[in-house]
Amino acid sequence: MNFEEGYIYHIYNQGNNRRKIFLDGENYFFFLRKIKTHILPYADILAWCLMPNHFHFMVLVNEVELPIAKSQGLTSSQALTVRTFNYSIGIMLRSYTRAFNIQNGFSGKLFREKTKAECVNCPDGITPPFFVKNGITHINITNHEKQYPQICFDYIHQNPVKAGLVKHVTYWEFSSTQDYAGIRDGKLVNRVVAQEYVDPKL
Repeated sequence: MNFEEGYIYHIYNQGNNRRKIFLDGENYFFFLRKIKTHILPYADILAWCLMPNHFHFMVLVNEVELPIAKSQGLTSSQALTVRTFNYSIGIMLRSYTRAFNIQNGFSGKLFREKTKAECVNCPDGITPPFFVKNGITHINITNHEKQYPQICFDYIHQNPVKAGLVKHVTYWEFSSTQDYAGIRDGKLVNRVVAQEYVDPKL
């Protein structure tokens, strides 16, 4: 994944061989705490959704690398090094996998090898990976930079409905829809920043 400051990215991955990555509520909440630690220092989250076997984030990248703090128990020489956003995402997934495997008596990889990050407002053009031919949703837009952020925002929030898990987007607890609907006052999404790029009405 290559990130640039000031751009919006759709970040996603799924369970290896499409296996479930969340088995119960505590798995979801644990992963949300990991997001707070490993993504928020680098980016504003505009939308997120955790599904039983995959996840989606829509983020505005503010920093691509940050110094590693001494408060994390590192030596002075280590504290001068930096950690990239890309590496921080890797740490998040590896540490979640380790805890998940220990909790459930599993071993091996939980996520697919490569986490995807597609820029949704880069000026050099966008190729959304989630539209498929032969009768599945096609995204037909003329102004990528302005329209694709909204399409991505809506797509992420529609996942639980399309999967048949709930009848309305706000019924799914593990996404940012309840924050935008005023049902919950979650701290992961930056609703003020999101309004600069999308219409958050659900």
